[in-house]
Amino acid sequence: MRVTRTLLLGLALGAVLPGIAGAADRKACLSPEERRAALNAHKAVPLGYAMRVVKAKVPGEVVKARLCRQALGLVYVLTVLAQDGKVTQARVDAADGQWLEGSGG
Repeated sequence: MRVTRTLLLGLALGAVLPGIAGAADRKACLSPEERRAALNAHKAVPLGYAMRVVKAKVPGEVVKARLCRQALGLVYVLTVLAQDGKVTQARVDAADGQWLEGSGG
């Protein structure tokens, strides 16, 4: 009985925690109005520039792009889908358009 309860608790947490992490991640990202304000204030390079930086490093199609607040400032977080199905999360410094990192599986 105890094993079953522990297993059920683990499954429940496994189902809930990704949603919590996703919500926290979304909260750190800018709304459309905030993105416009950051671009107008020249606090971020245009998204097209960030996409070109990513495409030069990671082959594939950008399927999602967000502008988020992180410890080092504003960062573009781009999700890239390769033809082989591999998904990569790439990060570009929004202030100067410099490549930060790419990770995926």
